[in-house]
Amino acid sequence: MAVSKSEAGFLQHKARVRISNDLGEGMDLSVHCISGDDDLGTHLIPYHSGYYEFGFRPNFQGTTLFHCGFQWNDVFHHFDIYNAVRDQLLCNLCLWNIKADRPCMFNKETSKYDLCYDWSP
Repeated sequence: MAVSKSEAGFLQHKARVRISNDLGEGMDLSVHCISGDDDLGTHLIPYHSGYYEFGFRPNFQGTTLFHCGFQWNDVFHHFDIYNAVRDQLLCNLCLWNIKADRPCMFNKETSKYDLCYDWSP
């Protein structure tokens, strides 16, 4: 029996993104994430005490993208925190540590946050 696109989208696994602040003592991280369909608002993450997490179902086409702005003090950076092309096979729960110099994703194979990327231009 064939599965329609809407049914296939419903059957897609649910993904979660968890963002932690690893900027340094006394540094709060402000995060604002959006996709083509959703504006998740602004969230404040204190250093090493808590995280911000959101969940969604990646679309059937494999093009789901969540882009976030990160701000602390007078610093502002952008990064695609979830890009289905990059992340869909890597994680169902994508764990991110935001560092001052770059965002780093948890690597299941090494059990470390060593999948690090440059900030978006």
